[in-house]
This record gives sequence, structure tokens and C-alpha cells, in this order.
Amino acid sequence: MSPRSARAASRDAVHHPVFARFYARQSVAAEPVVSGYREELLAGLSGRVIEVGAGDGLNFAHYPRAVSEVVAIEPERLLRQLAVETARRAEVPVDVVPGVAEALPVKSEAFDAAVVSLVLCSVRDVRRALGELHRVLRPGGELRFFEHGRAPGTLMAGVQRVLDRTVWPPLFGGCHVARSPLDALAEAGFDVGPYRRFVVPAKGPRMPFSYCVLGTARRPEPA
Repeated sequence: MSPRSARAASRDAVHHPVFARFYARQSVAAEPVVSGYREELLAGLSGRVIEVGAGDGLNFAHYPRAVSEVVAIEPERLLRQLAVETARRAEVPVDVVPGVAEALPVKSEAFDAAVVSLVLCSVRDVRRALGELHRVLRPGGELRFFEHGRAPGTLMAGVQRVLDRTVWPPLFGGCHVARSPLDALAEAGFDVGPYRRFVVPAKGPRMPFSYCVLGTARRPEPA
């Protein structure tokens, strides 16, 4: 089903044209490895879903038909244009819109579920972004996450911290490799779990971005 057209933005809040082209190529190349995680991430979702940081839209093909609508937020212009094209081939309605995670252009408590997929590493303010996700989810709503973050060992974690302070964010569109998604979710007021940790790729050398976690968190119901 065709999506509604992406709404025009007078000025892009995020603009990484070189990285966006690199990301688009790499994400397609990595899809044979990553697609299974996308399927696991989105399995069983239904109702209205907001996806924050949709990139070029590779999650769209994996949404179950029980999902009535996906509102896909993407701040980077080139990636948003690619997401619009991808959305046209999706089996669920997808509305691709500009916006940033720290100020989502949607009403409070409007969604049954939210999705972040390799996004929290690159948002400018993780606390504000998760606060916004908490706001737009209905009480009891799910937040599905698939993120990379801090390595468990001290050596690689140290390397990650050095990279975050130096070359990594400028080279890779604001990405940080030493963040802790689980800690950030708990601090934002979500009930975290279940989840699982793994490395990507499963075999071969470990890279600073190899340490992943995939799972579910919930906005608590009122007491």
C-alpha cells in the first residue's frame, strides 16, 4: 500500500549527506546478516507504531500485517527520500515524515508501540529522545529496540570511549559506540525486558560496533 508523501521541512535538523550515502550502501550490503534481527525485532507488533530514525526504511518489509500504520521519523533528507521509496513497497501503510527524536512531531500517547533500530547511538540527547518515546506511547505500550553499545570487556570499552571522544562521531554521522542502551531505557522510566545480547557478525573479529542488544521495554501502566 502506498504511503502518504513525506511532509516538507523548511530546514533539515540533521544533515550528513556523505555519511547518508555510505550508510545506504552499507545497510543494503549488511541486510543478509541483519534481516533476521529485523524480523525478530518487529514480530508480533500490531496497531499504530512509530519508528524513530527509520534510515532508508529497511525495517518496513518486516512489519506484520496486524500493524495498522507506521509513522516513520527520519531527520536526514537523503535517507528520508530513500525511505519514502521503500515505503511504497511495504505491505502496511507507512508515513515517512521529517523530525528528530528529541522533539517528535506527534501527539502524546498516540501509539501502541515504538521502534528504535540502531538509532540511540546517534541521537544528540538520549535522555530527551527516550523521554519523547515515553510521551508518545500509550501506557503499557511497547518499545522494541535493536541497538549496539558498550562492550562488556574493559579493553574494548576503553577503545570505544576513546573513539567517541575523537574520530568516530564526525566520521559516522554522530554515532557513538560506548553508550549503554539498557541503562538509558531504565533511567527514562521504561520497564526493560526481556532482551538478549549478541555480537554482529557472530564470527570473525569484533569491531567497536559489534556489541548488540535486542529486546522489549514498556511504558508502565498507571499505578
